[in-house]
Amino acid sequence: MAYGAVAGAGKVAALSLFAFAGTAGAEQITIAALGDSLTAGFGLMQEDGFVPRLEAWLHARGHDVTVINAGVSGDTTAGGLARMGWTLTPEVDAMIVALGGNDFLRGIDPAASRSNLAGILDQAAAQGIEVLLVGIVASGNYGPEYQSEFNGMYPSLAEDYGTLLETDFFNGFRASVNAGAPVSDFMQPDGIHPNAAGVDLIVEDMGPQVEVLIERVR
Repeated sequence: MAYGAVAGAGKVAALSLFAFAGTAGAEQITIAALGDSLTAGFGLMQEDGFVPRLEAWLHARGHDVTVINAGVSGDTTAGGLARMGWTLTPEVDAMIVALGGNDFLRGIDPAASRSNLAGILDQAAAQGIEVLLVGIVASGNYGPEYQSEFNGMYPSLAEDYGTLLETDFFNGFRASVNAGAPVSDFMQPDGIHPNAAGVDLIVEDMGPQVEVLIERVR
């Protein structure tokens, strides 16, 4: 199922994920980006997706790095956990973990999502893999308690496991939208996936965190 392909067009509209209110080293580094359709580049030309744009940004900054697209459209935290065995191949040095959006769209208990993310981080830690954990900001569709628990699981896990944290996948343009910029400047018509311009802003915002991730590996 594609990201956000929940039952009924009305529900898709109601459950939008966009909730409003260096110096290169000698050794090449491989980063696996484990995620869903936001990572996979749903609705975009291949070269405009998050992973290719991030890799290009890092190359332009002088980093000898390969970013593997381990994004699967429609995937949940449970699916990401199930895929860890083949995602963490021997060449992987670090991971970007960007999961949880589909959990929110399906109303999955945040405690279950947190447990799955913890399982992913456990396996990464066991193999000495550095992680950048990327959050999704949930709206209040399921009530304030759900929203607080869901949004709080990312910083809590980052603290528990000592990972890097990007609290909001959409942080690159959220402030602009909150200030009145049209959502259509940055998002595809579904209101869930970023367009090419949005991806570039996401990469610019998240890129420095990925550089810190690279330095941790070195």
